[in-house]
Amino acid sequence: MQRNKATPKTATLPSLRVDPRLRQAAEAVLEDNESLSTFIEGSVRAQIAQRQAQRTFIERGLAARDRARENGHYISARDVLQALTQRLERKQRR
Repeated sequence: MQRNKATPKTATLPSLRVDPRLRQAAEAVLEDNESLSTFIEGSVRAQIAQRQAQRTFIERGLAARDRARENGHYISARDVLQALTQRLERKQRR
């Protein structure tokens, strides 16, 4: 986990009530010298990154769809699957 050490931590996340089994499971996977707070912060950062990547992926897909609508250039799913199958077969033969 990378953190900008020059930036002081001045904000807080809301307190969270969880099932005791969830807390025990989280504590059971902590690394040496890792606190539950650090684990939770890392998990929040990872989830933020995943959602940002997902949002970017969807935005790119929608933009590609719009471009295809504008220029009328579509590639059928059958053609895409055929090309991917051929690439896979070539890689497997190596």
